[in-house]
Amino acid sequence: MKKFALLLFLLNVSFLFAQKEISGVVKDNTGMALPGVNIIEKGTQNGVSTDMDGNYKIRVKEGATLVFSYVGFSKLEKAATAAVINVVLSEEGGQALKEVQIVGSRNTKRTVVNSAVPIDIISVKDVTTQSGKLEINELLQYVAPSFNANKQSGSDGSDHVDPASLRGLGPDQTLVLINGKRRHQSSLINLFGTRGRGNTGTDLNAIPAASIKRIEILRDGAAAQYGSDAIAGVINIVLNDNVNELTGTITYGAFNTNAKGDFPVGTANTDGYRLDKNGNGNSFGKDQSFDGGSVKVAANYGVAIGEKGGFANFTAEYINKNKTLRPGFDFRKGFGEAEIQGFNLFGNMVIPISDKTEFYAFGGRNHRDTDAYAFTRNGGPRVVQSIYPGGYTPRITSNIIDNSMAAGFRTETASGWKIDISNAFGKNLFHYYTKGTINASLEGASPTEFDAGGHSLSQNTTNFDVSKNYDSVMSGLNLAFGAEFRTEKFNIFAGEEGSYATYDINRRPVTDPTTQVLPTIPNPDYDSTDPNSPMTLPRPGGSQGFPGYSPLNIVDRSRTNLSLYTDAELDITDAFLVSGAVRFENYSDFGSTLNGKLAMRLKANKNINFRGSISTGFRAPSLAQVYYNLRFTNFSIAGATEVLLSPNNSPVTKSFGIQKLNEEKAVNASLGFTANYGDFTATVDGYLINVKDRIVLTGYFDAQPLGVGVDKAQFFVNGVDTKTAGLDVVLAWKKTINDNKIGVTLVGNINDMKIDKVKNGNLPENTFFGERDKGFLLASAPNNKFGLNFNYNRKAFDAGLAFTRFSEVKLLDYQMDEDVANYGSFANQIKAATDTYGAKIVTDLTLGYKLSKSAKITIGANNLLNIYPDQQDDWVEGGGYWDAVQMGFSGAYYYARLGFNF
Repeated sequence: MKKFALLLFLLNVSFLFAQKEISGVVKDNTGMALPGVNIIEKGTQNGVSTDMDGNYKIRVKEGATLVFSYVGFSKLEKAATAAVINVVLSEEGGQALKEVQIVGSRNTKRTVVNSAVPIDIISVKDVTTQSGKLEINELLQYVAPSFNANKQSGSDGSDHVDPASLRGLGPDQTLVLINGKRRHQSSLINLFGTRGRGNTGTDLNAIPAASIKRIEILRDGAAAQYGSDAIAGVINIVLNDNVNELTGTITYGAFNTNAKGDFPVGTANTDGYRLDKNGNGNSFGKDQSFDGGSVKVAANYGVAIGEKGGFANFTAEYINKNKTLRPGFDFRKGFGEAEIQGFNLFGNMVIPISDKTEFYAFGGRNHRDTDAYAFTRNGGPRVVQSIYPGGYTPRITSNIIDNSMAAGFRTETASGWKIDISNAFGKNLFHYYTKGTINASLEGASPTEFDAGGHSLSQNTTNFDVSKNYDSVMSGLNLAFGAEFRTEKFNIFAGEEGSYATYDINRRPVTDPTTQVLPTIPNPDYDSTDPNSPMTLPRPGGSQGFPGYSPLNIVDRSRTNLSLYTDAELDITDAFLVSGAVRFENYSDFGSTLNGKLAMRLKANKNINFRGSISTGFRAPSLAQVYYNLRFTNFSIAGATEVLLSPNNSPVTKSFGIQKLNEEKAVNASLGFTANYGDFTATVDGYLINVKDRIVLTGYFDAQPLGVGVDKAQFFVNGVDTKTAGLDVVLAWKKTINDNKIGVTLVGNINDMKIDKVKNGNLPENTFFGERDKGFLLASAPNNKFGLNFNYNRKAFDAGLAFTRFSEVKLLDYQMDEDVANYGSFANQIKAATDTYGAKIVTDLTLGYKLSKSAKITIGANNLLNIYPDQQDDWVEGGGYWDAVQMGFSGAYYYARLGFNF
């Protein structure tokens, strides 16, 4: 047996030595790099494609021949006699081969360089190999100029799914596509935290980074092209299509627990007072120098199908990240990032049926278990001493399952019409479980865990798309038209009885509070001289931390959407391009919209392009915004308040004069230029986005007179008009000097959002959408973000150094809920409540070394200098010393990664 194993080893070694690695860059005859060029080892199924900079790398046998092919260009063969083979492809005699379509244009001959609108192309392989970021949101936060996302804490479901956005707009105002097909949203609606309040969004972290070839970010209004949600732009995720190559990574990292700040003795999660995660969330354990330990294992492999470019590519990814714990107050001892355990499977497949027809399919499954601390219960009627002596900190855990599948056929007729028929289905399930909790009305008999119910959103989209390119019309005309039919379904399902019910002293659910006696405790603040001071306090029902959904919360609602579109791109001359699009949409629940877009690009010379666009857009209210409802406890330093989030169709909502939700309406304009001088490229684009009837979450109205058992009520409303103006800048320089490859990139976004109008009607503005609510909305659009990135590569060694500057952010804390008389004037109250987080620079460093052709080791640090936001007080939203601002609040993260490629 040992001899047989040795023989196999020697055979493998001889096979490896019989191969050689070829690399190079592919350009057109103008010197422009070509992305997506197919490179095949002739006579085999071994192949790769060029990245967005035209670079490729392939391992072939001695004496092999490489075949280069690209849409619209002549096929070229080169003998693999050198280690570096640079290629220039000619457009003469070009064949219709596998085509690359960039988001924002249905013209398959259009590249990102000559597009009429700003598009970022991010090679995920390049980013992930030079970064310690574990999730897609984290990656994009540091490489895309106007993309913003951050972790939150104390925000219920938002602790588990990170809200993200473009150009300071809402998470639901950015459309996400996969391989050009609409992606379903998360069923979660963000209710707390600093970002995405009142919005739903797409869970980008449900897509494994290892499955992605590139990410295209269209930074321009595109509702006329792609429909609802594309007010801010479009993120298109293009999946891997490589074959005969196994790639993967194993990454481990941890956070530095040395939080920066001047914390009083006894502050939770400082030296000597670190929360014991094995306790009841109210006791302290051993100090730790590191926490949030994270393991990520990912692998990607593709196989060829047939000899006409077919493939099947598969990805598996596992992630296990522990909680981080940072300084918090007595009412929030568990402040920090959530724990995550997740497993991802994703696939991408194309099967050629004939020279002109192919079948394609892609999809996957994401399963995540998450765990985050809620607010601490230190005493009072919510604490049962026999179960949790001294109090407890409940945990909100979730089981998130995200499934998706898309399939279709692409063909080209004899007359040159390209036809694409597809169907995509996706479903997001978000199931809550509370742990380390109680139902206080059950007192000592209460369980400590509950199934709290949850919600789901499913979406099915059928598309029919047709396009044709006419080379003989002026300098080129591309026509496209199509139709889309979409169904959406939103559900809320109830948890177990103990998660939502209030019980009487006989442990029966309370159905008639006039005849049933509630369990109580003595009121420690009882004042015998005050007739309004109760002697006892009732014990509340429902699971603490997160109240379960009851049968009264159940929702089962659906709607349909039919849309028709047409768009055209005309190259009037080689230098001047105009494009236009019109889209009609009809929703079964609120009616129809018609939107249009006009864009242009002018080549001033071979190095400089000017471009601009103007469009109208819309976003349909999500089913969650229309029908979501919940009773919950809102905690602040002032205490606990019972709140009803009332659905839009409820009599309670109507009693306050809140109208039926309608679509958000937008006008989007942009103007910019691109420059390309040899090794230097630049894009600068200004934009103006006006949004009317933006859907927001109101403040808390007094609901006690309604007799519905809560103190306050809030609603979703078409509440504000906003105006956002900004500038995106991307400057890049790349140079190869002998064996030294150097790259410098500056990406930046300047953003200014203003609230033009609050549409409060007859309701008091400060309650409807007050100064604090305005602060949260504006904080989602930080004034600026700049990133300066340096990359260096020499043979087996590479290094990356990045500086990211996050601008100042201002938020208003819970002092805005106090009596204004305590501050002397409203202006003084705003001044006292304003928490200013100064601008900060975060430094990332990565160092990599190739151990062999198949293995690479990387070490690095995110936030190398352990920078934290400015220290604040105990009035902040999350209950810790900092709000959830863009730079994060977990400090330095150190990691090591082993990458392999076979």
